[in-house]
Amino acid sequence: MSSQLIDKFKQLDAYAKTLEDFRVKTATGAAITVAGAMTMVLLFLSELYTYMSPNISEELFVDTSRGHKLQINFDIVVPAISCNYLVLDAMDSSGEQHLQMDHNIHKRRLDLDGNPIEEPKKQEIVLSSTLQQNDTAIAKVSCGSCYGAAFNESQCCNTCEDVKEAYRIRRWALPDLATIDQCKDDESIEITNSALKEGCQIFGSMEVNRVGGSFHIAPGKSFTINHVHVHDVQPYSSSVFNTTHIIRHLSFGSNIESGNTAPLDGVVGLAKEGAVMFQYYLKIVPTMYIKLDKSILHTNQFSVTRHQKAVSNINAESGMPGAFFSYELSPLMVKYTEKERSVGHFATNICAIVGGVFTVAGILDSLLYHSLNAFQSKMLLGKTG
Repeated sequence: MSSQLIDKFKQLDAYAKTLEDFRVKTATGAAITVAGAMTMVLLFLSELYTYMSPNISEELFVDTSRGHKLQINFDIVVPAISCNYLVLDAMDSSGEQHLQMDHNIHKRRLDLDGNPIEEPKKQEIVLSSTLQQNDTAIAKVSCGSCYGAAFNESQCCNTCEDVKEAYRIRRWALPDLATIDQCKDDESIEITNSALKEGCQIFGSMEVNRVGGSFHIAPGKSFTINHVHVHDVQPYSSSVFNTTHIIRHLSFGSNIESGNTAPLDGVVGLAKEGAVMFQYYLKIVPTMYIKLDKSILHTNQFSVTRHQKAVSNINAESGMPGAFFSYELSPLMVKYTEKERSVGHFATNICAIVGGVFTVAGILDSLLYHSLNAFQSKMLLGKTG
């Protein structure tokens, strides 16, 4: 009774075996078997790599997190303007201005070939009272001449900075500093002489209000006159400055591999004719990245539109030489979430790979085997005839 049940159970075998005597092994079959095994291994490794990497889902929703600051990270090289003549200014749509910023920002002097001259330096904030004492010590006269820029006879220009300020208010071109007594022993002559003989790398990070705004790197001391932001490039003219620059890095927050957080890295702004004003219009999209360990990373992606134009001294409204970055925040936020992949899905794909490759290899082997047999039969019939 038991042997009959076993015989009936054997009828369910979907993998009926043939006798070894009826099996034919061929060289083509061996080649297809080796190729199929290698294909299985490669596909298995590919599927294993996909399984080990997290699955990233993407969501889009309205951004309501406006409380924290916006961090701007940058590393920009200006090969033909010295560090002493370059300034970084930032302003936002709320009206807050940061002129000649040096908070967590470093400058490294470079020669015209791009080689570092000295280690990077972080400029310290100097109090106005200390500056006044130093300038007074430099002055050689009790009531110096303003060289025609004074508004009245009682106005005195005892320091080099007083003379510059008087000419700045008059909006006159500053004469050669070597001809001004107050400036002969001043370090501004050395700064002016080296303005076009060195390059500069300016890098660091700054935190600004989380609203739209702009920042720029431009030559000359910056100041505001009648709510108009200008740069004093005297005694030079704007057209002599070569504003070619290399953006080594620019990002808003942390970098993530799956996001477009630094599309300007490696971009070169080449000034082919005179002084050029480079404008970059950035559209920032706030981004939240949630890792597998549930830690949250806040960063920003952005797209950019580039524009440049030559600066003419004849028309003051043509702009200023330098690199200008204007950014605007999107009201939407992108959310990336890392999720673990399913083990069942991984096992299903492995079975599909093994079964699919085995089946396709079997079909190819059968076609080659019958084709070769048919060819050999015709050859034998031809010889017999």
